[in-house]
Amino acid sequence: MELTMSHWIYGLFTLIIIFTMIFRKGVVLPTLLGTFLVAWIFNGSLISGFVGVFNANLVAAKELFNIFLIITFMVALLRSLKDLGADTRMIQPIQKVMINSHVSFLVLIGVTYLVSLFFWPTPAVPLICALLVPAAIRAGLPAMVAAMAVALAGQGMALSSDYIIQVAPELSAKAGGIETGAVMDQALLLSVITGFVAISLAYFFNRKSFRSPSDPKNEQEFANMQGFNDRGKEGTTHAQVWSKVFAVVVPLSMLAVMIYMVSTKLTSGRMGGFEGGNGAAFIGGVAVILLLLATIAFGKQKALDYVGEHITEGFIFAFKAMGPVIPIAGFFFLGSADFAKDILVLPAEDTPSLLFDLVQSSQGYLPQSAFLTAFSVLIIGIITGLDGSGFSGLPLTGALSASLANGTVDASTLAAIGQMGSIWTGGGTIIAWSSLIAIAGFCGVPVMELVRKNFLPVIIGLITSTTLALILL
Repeated sequence: MELTMSHWIYGLFTLIIIFTMIFRKGVVLPTLLGTFLVAWIFNGSLISGFVGVFNANLVAAKELFNIFLIITFMVALLRSLKDLGADTRMIQPIQKVMINSHVSFLVLIGVTYLVSLFFWPTPAVPLICALLVPAAIRAGLPAMVAAMAVALAGQGMALSSDYIIQVAPELSAKAGGIETGAVMDQALLLSVITGFVAISLAYFFNRKSFRSPSDPKNEQEFANMQGFNDRGKEGTTHAQVWSKVFAVVVPLSMLAVMIYMVSTKLTSGRMGGFEGGNGAAFIGGVAVILLLLATIAFGKQKALDYVGEHITEGFIFAFKAMGPVIPIAGFFFLGSADFAKDILVLPAEDTPSLLFDLVQSSQGYLPQSAFLTAFSVLIIGIITGLDGSGFSGLPLTGALSASLANGTVDASTLAAIGQMGSIWTGGGTIIAWSSLIAIAGFCGVPVMELVRKNFLPVIIGLITSTTLALILL
């Protein structure tokens, strides 16, 4: 296909966006400007530019709103559990098993991973850091290693697969027209490989610093912790009773959801009916009912107001965390023919596939190597993660994966590799201007030192998982 001026403008702004991410700047401005110019130039009308930039954001918002909704309901549920004090009760029993530093390290890994799968690390990690990390430090685990464990298990291994809430695989799949379930399954495998390698290396690199429970340095590090505060109030007897009830009901409900979803995959084959939006809707619906019950238990007649407040807080959190993704996704959706027809208001037969055309036109100049293709997508994922989000680059890596797929490596594998690079970087393991700051603050350790400690294990883990993906998938 002959490339037009709109193709070159789209390619130029794609490079600008990548370089803007490298320099750790916001990319919303170039994505909006690029969308406006491409729509203007392609249709040859200034009015089309105005219409196109609005439609791109509208199309992206429609495609991604289910993601915002699931985040909203999960955060709202967590807020309602905080009212009852059930959030602390859910985790407190695990503190009793932290008998030494080595066990504490494993407990932190396991609990952080499981909780982050269901609630996402951003709302869940502060709770874990406030309740489990102090116990781990008193058992002899250095605060820095505790911070590494939480970051690698939650912000890295759990978030990079996002297997339960399914935000990341949907973002990766939609831009490239890839099957969400295929991306999910491969991302889960790659996240476990990356996490196992990174966590194992973190343990072996730092095991000599582990201390005994009686070491006086434990109390010194405990005193240096930031953000560890007791609640300071017990609440009413009524609230305490319901706190105990929901501390059992919520974990059991989430466990039942997970068992049912896994059972459907085992009995119905790879596509068990709860991949992509269906799985997110299932867990979101369960979260809504638990939210209603918890709010009624705490507020009684005031529950009518409390439910609205919690959902509002959930939406605020969702749009603060994910809002910039909409214009970024809109720009990369413009590169896909599936979405460009609605953005440019064109019939399907006249709709361009800008990004695919650019990649296909350059494939004759690229080495036809699955190894180079996979690591190119990984590097692009890492670069896009430099903005500190982890999610904003997924539409790009997903779209590129569909374009670069060939007979030796398929699109879902490439999309999963790109997802690993983007989220392990921007999700909060190896850059300081991300949510890693919160973990460092809670644990009372320097964030740049935490980045330095995480860097080598994470990079080795990503290289290992990418190499194995080419062999196994």
